[in-house]
Amino acid sequence: MKWEPEHFELETNTVWAFPNRGKWATHDAKWRGNWSPYIPRNVILRYSKEKDLVLDQFAGGGTTLVEAKLLNRNIIGVDVNPVALERCKEKCDFERENAGEVDIRLGDARNLDFLQDESVDLICTHPPYANIIQYSEDIKDDLSHLDMKDFLKEMYKVAEESYRVLKKGKFCAILMGDTRKKGMVQPLAFETMRVFELAGFKTKEIIIKEQHNCKATGFWKTNSIKHNFLLLAHEYLFVFKKD
Repeated sequence: MKWEPEHFELETNTVWAFPNRGKWATHDAKWRGNWSPYIPRNVILRYSKEKDLVLDQFAGGGTTLVEAKLLNRNIIGVDVNPVALERCKEKCDFERENAGEVDIRLGDARNLDFLQDESVDLICTHPPYANIIQYSEDIKDDLSHLDMKDFLKEMYKVAEESYRVLKKGKFCAILMGDTRKKGMVQPLAFETMRVFELAGFKTKEIIIKEQHNCKATGFWKTNSIKHNFLLLAHEYLFVFKKD
């Protein structure tokens, strides 16, 4: 098994593109909507050090957990979805020298009461984009069932809890995308950024992450021309700092 990406270099500007999303270690693209492992690898290397405690409170398919373990960071992965947690356990079931410890928990990103104030060195997470992709059928605390307005209300609670558990001077990185409604862009990403600022965070970086290999490109390309709208081909990676 190949444990590291070949010819890896840290990103140095605010536009990131990973046409080859990355398949080292146990990574794959089978969990719908999961992010490229290049994203948490860049975040973890730039904003933490070995043996630090990382938090991913939307653990999903486990990509961040795998990267933290590979990079010798200890990580807590939280998700409301038991199916996601089983996936995380599978992904993290490997042995390697100088690997970090992985703690996987069923829980709600709005209530991390098992964590003390200012106990986390880095937050690196990829929340759902409101209800664009719904990750469960009947889990009442699953934020992927909420429309944009309700989602943002609940994300304020997530932001407050993130601020509470993060150490002063440390960083919180989240990836978020926009959507369309009746042909008009719904700026979910910047609304989410504002929510985190209202909770006390300062925005250190706004990174544009290009999207590649989007499914149904032919269908959407045809409709883009027919109905005169541009395809959303980017997401935003926000890096917040707790002063």
